[in-house]
Order: sequence, then C-alpha cells, then structure tokens
Amino acid sequence: MTEQPTHQQRWERVQALFHSAVECPTPDVRAFLLSQAGGDEELVDEVLALLDEDRRGESLLDRGVGAAAQDVMAGAARFPVERFGPYRVQDILGEGGMGVVYLGQRDDLGSVAAIKILRDASLSPARRERFLNEQRTLAQLNHPAIAQLYDADTLPDGTPWFAMELVEGVPLTAYCRARGTSVPGQLELLRAVCEAVQHAHRHAVIHRDLKPSNILVKADGTVKLLDFGIAKHLEDLESPVDQTRTGLRLMTPAYAAPEQIRGERVGIHTDVYALGVILYELLTGRLPFDLANRTPAEAVAIIAEREPEKPSAVARRDEATGPAARPVSRAAWTDLDVLCLTAMHKDPQRRYRTVEALIRDIDHFLNGEPLEARADTVGYRLGKFVRRHRAAVVAGTLSFALLLGMAIFYTVRLAQERTVAQAEAAKAQQVSEYLIGLFEASDPYTTDSSNVDAQVLLERGVERAETLADQPDVQSQMFDVLGRVYTTLSAYERGAPLLRRAIQLRRELPDHELETAESLANLGVLYRFAGQYDSAEVFLREALDLRERHVPANDASIATTLDALGVVLSNQGRYEEGETTYRRSLEIRRAIYADEPNVLLSHSLNNLGVNLANQGDYAGAERYLRESIEQGSEILGADHVSLTSDLANLGVVLEIQGNYAAADTALTEALRITRLRLGDSHSETAFRLAQLGGVLQRMGQSDRAEQYLRQALEIEGRVLSPTHRNTAITRIHLAGVLQDRGDLDGAEPLYRQAIAILEVSVGERHEYTATTRCRLAVLRQRQGQLDDAARMYRECIPMLAESLPDDHDILAGFRSRFGSLLALQRRFEEAEPLLLDSHEKFVARFGAEHRDTKASAQRVADLYDQWGKPEQAAEYRVNLPN
Repeated sequence: MTEQPTHQQRWERVQALFHSAVECPTPDVRAFLLSQAGGDEELVDEVLALLDEDRRGESLLDRGVGAAAQDVMAGAARFPVERFGPYRVQDILGEGGMGVVYLGQRDDLGSVAAIKILRDASLSPARRERFLNEQRTLAQLNHPAIAQLYDADTLPDGTPWFAMELVEGVPLTAYCRARGTSVPGQLELLRAVCEAVQHAHRHAVIHRDLKPSNILVKADGTVKLLDFGIAKHLEDLESPVDQTRTGLRLMTPAYAAPEQIRGERVGIHTDVYALGVILYELLTGRLPFDLANRTPAEAVAIIAEREPEKPSAVARRDEATGPAARPVSRAAWTDLDVLCLTAMHKDPQRRYRTVEALIRDIDHFLNGEPLEARADTVGYRLGKFVRRHRAAVVAGTLSFALLLGMAIFYTVRLAQERTVAQAEAAKAQQVSEYLIGLFEASDPYTTDSSNVDAQVLLERGVERAETLADQPDVQSQMFDVLGRVYTTLSAYERGAPLLRRAIQLRRELPDHELETAESLANLGVLYRFAGQYDSAEVFLREALDLRERHVPANDASIATTLDALGVVLSNQGRYEEGETTYRRSLEIRRAIYADEPNVLLSHSLNNLGVNLANQGDYAGAERYLRESIEQGSEILGADHVSLTSDLANLGVVLEIQGNYAAADTALTEALRITRLRLGDSHSETAFRLAQLGGVLQRMGQSDRAEQYLRQALEIEGRVLSPTHRNTAITRIHLAGVLQDRGDLDGAEPLYRQAIAILEVSVGERHEYTATTRCRLAVLRQRQGQLDDAARMYRECIPMLAESLPDDHDILAGFRSRFGSLLALQRRFEEAEPLLLDSHEKFVARFGAEHRDTKASAQRVADLYDQWGKPEQAAEYRVNLPN
C-alpha cells in the first residue's frame, strides 16, 4: 500500500511544480504539468489555480483599478513592516501572487510613492530576476509618460523593494469609455502612449506586455505607462530561452503578437502589435479575439491563424455598447481599418516597422492626410510608392523629436509634493472609476451579464460615495452613476435622491454647467420611466437650456435631451409639441451621422414613429419604425434588446392597420428578446407582455392575451409603484379580455382601478384617462346602463378631443359607439351625424375592408333599421358578412 504524502510534502510538491510551470517551455502548460505530476489531475488543478492567481498581476499597478477598489472598499490592509528606507507605510494599494504595493510617504519631504516589494523572493530566482529587471529598466527610462523610479533597496531579510511614482489615474480604455472620448481624442491618447513606448525602444527596451491596465490616464488627460516587469533589452532577446519560451505565462495573451505566443524572437514589432490591439479595443469596445475559457493551445491557434474582423464592421454592429459610439464617416473608418490592421498584421515584416511610423500615420489621420500604410486599393498603393522616399525627412524628424522630448521631459519632471490627502483622493477616484465600469457593464441594454450582485454592489457604492464629502467632484460623479444604475434597474425611488444630490453638488462647483446638465437630464429620464412626466419635463428643459448655452446648436447632447423631452411631451398627450421636438433631434442626428447606420439615429426614428402613430398617422409611423429597425439591426444585430421597442411598436401599428399575423410575429419576437436579455423582473419585460396581450385581445385571442397580461401585472407589482401609468394600461387590456368574454362584472373594477391610477400618474384630462373613461362607458352600455353610459360619453369624448386630432380613429370609434347608444334610446337625429361622420373617418383612414370600418358600418345599418329606413340600412350592409 502506497503511503499518502503529508500536507507539507504535498505543498512542497505544488510549489516545485508551480515554479517549473513558470518557466514552462511549451504552450500547453496543463500537458506539461500532467507529465511532471505523474498524471495526478488534482495536483495539476491546484498548480493551475496558483498560476491563474499569479497571472492576475502583482499589484494595483499590474491589476488595474478594479481589484484595488474592491480591496479599498473591503478595508483590506496589512503592514508587515512600518518603513521602507525613508518611506513610512500609509496604506496597502494592492497585492497579488508575486508582490505587494504599498502607499509610502517620506517624513522629510512629505512626498508619496508606490512601494513595490517582491514577496517570497527566495523561492524563485526567475521571479527575483524579473523584479530586479523592472528596477533596472525604470532607472534608465526618463520620460513624462513613464512612471518614474525614485528609490530602491532591500529589507533586512533580503526582500527587494523599490519606490516609484504614484500614478493617480484609470486604465486607458476605462477612461475613454467613461468620458465617451471621440475617435480623435482616443488617437491623441494612444499617440502619447506611442511616444512613451518609442522612448523605451530608443533605450533598447521592449515592453512586451502593453495593455490598457498598464496605461493609466490621469485626471488632466496625461498618460502614464507602467509595469516593465517582463521588459527585455534588445541585446538580451537573442538568448535561447527567449526564443523558445511561450509568452502566455508572462504576459497577457489577448495583447500578444503571434510570434510572441509561439515563443519566437520578439522585438520592436511585438510592441507595435500590442499597440494595434489597444487601438482596436478603443475603436470597437472589444478585443479582436475572444480568448475567454480557451486553453493555451487554443489561444495560440486563434492569435496565430485567425484574422481579426475589421474594426469598422465591429463598431457599426456594436456601436451602442462600445466607446467608439461616436460620429465617424465611412472614409474615416477606411483609414482607421488600415491604421489598426497594419499595426496588427500577422507578419511582423508587414507591420509598422517602428512605433515612430505608427505615430506618423496617427498624425496623418488626425490631419486628414493620406496614410503611409498600404491599403487594399490601387490608390493607396500608388500613394505609398510616391511617399516612399522620405527617409531623410524622417531621420531629421526623429532627431528633432528626441531633442524636443528630452527638453520637455526635463521641464515637466520637477517633482511635486503630494500630501496623504491627495493620495486618499486618488484612491477615491480609482474606486469611482471602478464602480462606473462595473455598474455600466451590468446594464442589460449593453451587455449579456446578469445583475445577480447588483444590489449589494450598489449599496456598497453608495456607502463609499458618502465618505467623499471632501471631494465633491468625485462624489457628484459617484452619485450620478449610481442614480443612473438604479434607473436601469427600475429602482426609481432609490435613484432619484442620488441624482438630486449629484445636481446639488455640481451646481456648487465652478465651471460645472455641463456636468450639472448631465445630472439634470439623467433625473429627467428617471422621472420619465417612473411616469412622473411633469417633473421629468422640468428637469429635461433645464438640462436643455444649459446645454444650448454651452455647446453648439447641432451638438449630440442637445439631440439626446430633445429626444428624451419628446418622449415626455408625447406621454403627456402633447403630440404636436413632441413631434416638433423629435424632428429637431432627428435633424441633428442625421447631420451628425450623415445617414450612416447609427443606434442613436435609430432611437430618434423609433420615437418619431410612435408619436405619429399616436396622432393616427399609421403609414408614416410604419415608415419611420421600419427605418429604425433597419438601422439598428445593421449595427447591433437582430437580437439586440434595444430593437425590442422598435419591433413591438411596429407590431402595434401593424395590428391597427389589420396586418394581424405580422403584428403577432413582431410582438412575440420583441418579447422573446426582452425576456432573454432583461429577465422577468424588469419593467420593460412587463411592458412587452402588456403590449402583446393588448394586441392579442384586439385580435380575439383571449386565452393567450390573459396569460401575458397577468404575467405583466405580476412583474409590475414587484418593480413599479402602484400608481405607475403602465400598471393602469395592463389593467385596461385585461379588462378588455374579460369584457370580450362577457365577464362584465370582472372587467368593471379593473377599468375603475385604471382610471384612479391614471388620474394620479398622468392627470384627469390626459388622453389615457379619457380613453379609459370611454372604455368604461362602453362597458356600462353593454350592461344596459344606458343613461350612465351616455353621461360618461358626454364627459370623456370632449376630453379626448382635446388631445387627439378630429380624424383620429380612437376618437371616431367612441363617437360611433355613443351614436349606437343614442340609437338605442331612439334619439335618431342626434345619433345619425355621429355615426355617419365616424364611418367616413374609418373609410378614409383604413378603407372599406378594415375591421373597425365594418364595425362602424354595422352601427349605421342598425341605426337605420331601428329608425325604419331599410333602404339606407341596406346601403351600409353591402360589404358586411352575412
């Protein structure tokens, strides 16, 4: 019987395998470990878990803001020593499998630094060498965009440490995403990164692990390049180990060049490739290859063999979810594709030969000039040939840039003293940016991720924001973001106070008018979703006024505010004002996007289509809704949740026009996508259920209709306030189902509940309230309560006429029903003009074969039969079924 190893022996075995795997010479680390572990899969899994933890990075500087923010919020801090040379430990900034980074402050100068130490240095000579290599590399790189080395030494036990510049910033991609940075702005930032990388290359240093988390952008918009832990000098790249070792262990595969992951020789071209990947991610909001849950061997095959999709194609499809959701022309996208894919070419010889060459093409793009990179067209090839003889100019430019860079560096390198309070502010900003990225990633309209832990994270975010009273700018940003997230989760009562606090803070800050406008608009949108339209209008109009005073009249933010205001006006029944507002927004967006497919343009088209439908212009509504769906599908794909509103609205319009099968298909598909993306606890899901139920009720499919409507009521009871407008609409549809079945006593309380809700949510004279009163009048008519029904008609029809045009089919329908009631009361002279006028309006709008036209014709025929005028009755029975 084989003796089982002790815990200590097993741990020592895990440690030995771990350090062997660190230097693993093959891409398939698992296979290597299995061969070394004698097939012990459990042992291999333990080692792989350690490798995964180690691979996540060493510190805040390596791991990015997210991990650090969680540590800060959790209050994690451990100080094994009190001092590192002249630096006294103030806090822990982050830790990983290899090292720890502390916040240190000098007692004599008061300045702060990031103190990086190597944990367990004696266990792995290779890790110790990488740590010391980072020290040596930073010591020789003096550039404003590279984090500076201040000091280095060892602790009494031999543990090495070094002090470096504390960078107060956020990762490049997160910075651009949070601010909606334009494409030129993104390229300017990337250009600054390229200059830092170019400086390293001039000193024969190859970074080898360029990625957004190693590139922080400070509050003033300047960049800092970090983490030279696996950097190499050009002269060291000839060693056999570097020609054979896989890059998957020591760097990030998503940004790795094909030659790097194959273990081939790396060089300047390797960093150029990573810069291309970063540019790809900036432009599209995603990486060129999805390596999630891939084995090392699969990652190697994908990166080395698969060609990335053009950035322009990705951006057009995913424009609403990526940081590149900015106005970019087709011609500009052509150049951006060339710029990005040249840097990422599989063949190193066909990439930009230097980072300086990449910088030149970035400048060409920003200046509207032809690129030097070769494109797949004859014109570009010819242009490249003409420009090929620029070597002398380039050489001169290179020398001048070097001298200029040196001068700038020595001008700005003067160290500024930082206080502990500033360091705390930096951490608060990092937490804020982390929360922004985390919570915006949970928005179901832009991602497939679930909101399982959203409430916990939100509560922690609010607690953290409350501690930032001494930093009102950061605190206001936190409150604004948290308020927006609560809005997306339909938690309006929790989001509104946060947005109000953001507004108050931003009003008190100088030069924050546009930020104040942003929070005002966000609060207006929240109140719109909550059904509080008067409040929504107030805040949206103030936001619009601020923006119109500080940005050009055709600015995208003005179009966004107009669009939101148009929704509010339309929901108030002010359709003509809403239409004017929508058309102005649409005009701005058509000018911005030059009729190219765009999600925001699609939203404007949808909103205008709904507005026209509310005014009875169903042909115009269908035209705009179909254009909206076409635009959105081209960019987002057919299954994106943002298209569900367009689909559902089109379904309603098609049903009104009598195209029942197409209406059912559109609404059912809209519900499927909404449920898939938002689940059964979202107000949008309830609204789609109610829309489909209402249409099915009018189509006579009462069983399906009731099923969907009761599901909608159940969701609304959980996520909406009892007085929300949507809860009334669902009750109206359900009452219609019961009424059609003859259950008049069951339908009546639902109508009355709906009227009470609408009187509170939209007002006593709103179109919805008046319509529901008329529906109740129809019910009372069927119950035989003719006098009561007549009284209700006389009250609700004039109210409805205040909101709807005279030829609207809804108004004509209730006038027709009132006419039929008057005929029953034998008040024929009063009934006749109502019935004839209504019938003419139905014929003009829908034609003779429409369901509503035939119903109105039946009422006219019944009138003449009761009046004793059979010839006139026969005239209207011609097209009626026997």
